[in-house]
Amino acid sequence: MDERQLRILRELGELGSVTAVAEALLVTPSAISQQLRLLQRAVPVPLTERSGRRLTLTPAGQALADAAIEVETALARARQTVDEFVAEPTGAVSLAAFHSAGLVFFPALLRALADPAAPRLSFADEDVAQERFPKLTRDYDLVLAHRFDHAPPWPRTVASTPLLHEPLDVALPADHPLAAKPRLGPRDVAGQAWVTVHDGFPVLALIEAIATAAGQTPNLAHRVNEFTVVAEIVAAGGGIALLPRWTTHRHPDVVLRPLTGVHARRHIDVLYRPEHAARRAVRTVLGELRRAAERIRR
Repeated sequence: MDERQLRILRELGELGSVTAVAEALLVTPSAISQQLRLLQRAVPVPLTERSGRRLTLTPAGQALADAAIEVETALARARQTVDEFVAEPTGAVSLAAFHSAGLVFFPALLRALADPAAPRLSFADEDVAQERFPKLTRDYDLVLAHRFDHAPPWPRTVASTPLLHEPLDVALPADHPLAAKPRLGPRDVAGQAWVTVHDGFPVLALIEAIATAAGQTPNLAHRVNEFTVVAEIVAAGGGIALLPRWTTHRHPDVVLRPLTGVHARRHIDVLYRPEHAARRAVRTVLGELRRAAERIRR
């Protein structure tokens, strides 16, 4: 039995005929009869009986119709609770982000949503391979994720809001001979010692593409996923690297030079399950993320 069937039984007890119930609920009499038959199959005793031309409720039917009032009342309370939860402006919103996105977006959100009437935020860092970002939407309301231009799009199981299309530049020690050049191509950098990420992370594919374009094998000297640590290694002369242009703090002893000949850009998007965006608090945070992205681009 379901809520609609119980509603029909209750209306039948009050109105006394299938036709009257159909008119009240704006459906056909045959649809009402079908629902009553389905309800009867779920109950071991008769719920209705004929009384002349009228279809009336048996004592069991009347008892179930009375219980239907309690069911409808409980469901109405449940719907109201959900509506209040969805409309709550100060509700809790959980966010996850890979490290460099968290570095720029988490502080921006804290400053923008510092008012007590704003959503309550909780953050977590999740630096995972690209294919794992959509799965994080099971655990978080919003997930800041990145994918490179050559990577496949996000699956249809999640919704996404674009934030940034960010270039990656070649990071060099400030006193490196190549720092004098305004732009660098694959032949300039392919033979250098590289500070790059672990296997399975997309920056590595860009390093390999640079080496392929120059006809060389990449020299992967160090494997570090955290860009802040990468910048320190580059500054100390441990090699060169690819670093995001906007979402890493500038190191005073590191210079960034645009890369030509290999398309090195990444999309930074917010992933979420569509039902999460029904909440007012989540939509508020999404709006602040878009505004923060616009400030970063400028």
